Amino acid sequence: MKKNSHAPKFLEEMRKVPIVQVACEKVGISRNTVYRWIKEDAEFSKDFAEAEKAGVEFVNDMSESQLLQLIKDRKFPAIRLWLTNHHKRFATKPLEAKHAHSNDLTDEQKDTIKQALQYANLIKPDHD
Repeated sequence: MKKNSHAPKFLEEMRKVPIVQVACEKVGISRNTVYRWIKEDAEFSKDFAEAEKAGVEFVNDMSESQLLQLIKDRKFPAIRLWLTNHHKRFATKPLEAKHAHSNDLTDEQKDTIKQALQYANLIKPDHD
């Protein structure tokens, strides 16, 4: 591929915000152009992957910084998010399913379930 003067600026923008459309708009090129460069130029493709990775890391750093500020501001959702992802005691645990046995139900509950199943035509009604 013939080196394009927009390529370095595009890669610089990707390092700031790793969204192809945003970088394209800042530089004044189309997404098709970028994807053509990726397809046709191995060096640009490698540079693109590195710029995108750097951009994601940059946004992650900014996001974590904002999250820490929200924690300092005592915003409970931010505190919960941090703890569930970074503290073993607060990590989300899978729910343990308890299997109900028919012996766990009262006679009234059994009758209610039986009637509901009859109404739904899932079992035949008792004929007394």
